[in-house]
Parts: sequence; C-alpha cells; structure tokens
Amino acid sequence: MGAAFFYHLTRTPLESTLAMLLGKSLAAGWRVAVRGCETERMVWLDRQLWQGGKDDFLPHGLAGGPHDAAQPVLLTTAKEMTNAASCLMAVDGADVAPEEVQRLERVCILFDGNATASLDAARVQWKALTDAGCSAQYWSEASGRWEKKAEK
Repeated sequence: MGAAFFYHLTRTPLESTLAMLLGKSLAAGWRVAVRGCETERMVWLDRQLWQGGKDDFLPHGLAGGPHDAAQPVLLTTAKEMTNAASCLMAVDGADVAPEEVQRLERVCILFDGNATASLDAARVQWKALTDAGCSAQYWSEASGRWEKKAEK
C-alpha cells in the first residue's frame, strides 16, 4: 500500500520541485505519470523539463505519442497511466482516487501555496484520501527547506 505525499509549494516553482521529485523517483526505479488538468499546461511542463542541464536530464514524454508505454515519465491529463507507472504526481489540482494511492508505490500531490484555490483543493484531497484510509504526509518548504509537517 502506497502513500500520498502533499507538497505545499511556497518558494520553489512547480517545474523545479517536479524535476527534483522526478529525479528521486527515477533513482528509486519507479516509472512516473505526471497528471495535470490542461493539455497546454502539460506542454509547458514538457518544455520546462527539457530545459534542465545535462546533469539534470529527465527522460519523459507527452501522452499521445507512439511510445507512451515506454516512457519512464509520462505527462498526461488522462486517468489511465499507459506507461505502467508505479508513482503518480498530480499537479494543478488533478484528481487522485484513493484506489490509486492504495495501488501505487507513491502519489505526490504538488500544489501552489500562494493560490487560495490550490490550497482549498489540496485540503479537500487530503480529507478525501485520509478519510478513505490512505496514508498521507504533508510537506512544506516554508522554512526554506522541505520539512514534514503532518502525517496521518
């Protein structure tokens, strides 16, 4: 049974935190699906991830291509994880079901702490997932480094 890790972004932009978490996930041997809500935003994230330095290379692709199943990291707006992901990263308020948390190694929910709507959506997801019996951790970077602030 996996766990949901909530990342409250207040200092570091989404694309930087996502790149860091993707690097750690790939190092752990996990295939990852990054789920968003809007195709345009996923295209933007794709471009951002390609702009990393040579030491920060993150092999990935956008869903809808001929090699989706082979992608170690697949950026998508769909519920289906066609790359056999063992880790799901949800951005921009993308929905995560309790069954996904229970089935996967890890679920990461990244949300913008400077946007009220994002905070509210994350609170709703935390309650829904923990009420369904999922293990969850809340991580904050407010102090300047990532710290676990809550666990349920």
